[in-house]
Amino acid sequence: QVQLVESGGGLVQAGGSLRLSCAASGSILSIKSMGWYRQAPGKQRELVAAITTGGTTNYADSVKGRFTISRDNAKNTVYLQMNSLKPEDTAVYYCNAQRPFLDYWGQGTQVTVSS
Repeated sequence: QVQLVESGGGLVQAGGSLRLSCAASGSILSIKSMGWYRQAPGKQRELVAAITTGGTTNYADSVKGRFTISRDNAKNTVYLQMNSLKPEDTAVYYCNAQRPFLDYWGQGTQVTVSS
């Protein structure tokens, strides 16, 4: 089992910044990648950014150039630095960890961007 604990959400004005953190514990040695997804009201959950154990990153087109995903292997923590936030970034953000054939999810953290 893998446990994920997220932090860092909140309310920010458009153009502002937030940093999300996701700390992993449990069976972390088999994790292949970690990432962030988001789900806005009435919309499907979508990938925001992901990073593999080798450091390869992947971003949604809508956040490229504004968001940066990183990881601290010593702390088993993944970060999402979000800059130049827009109202359309408003959503619940979920941390995700992938093991072979298994996905784990955090409880979600709300990010609200006011115009």
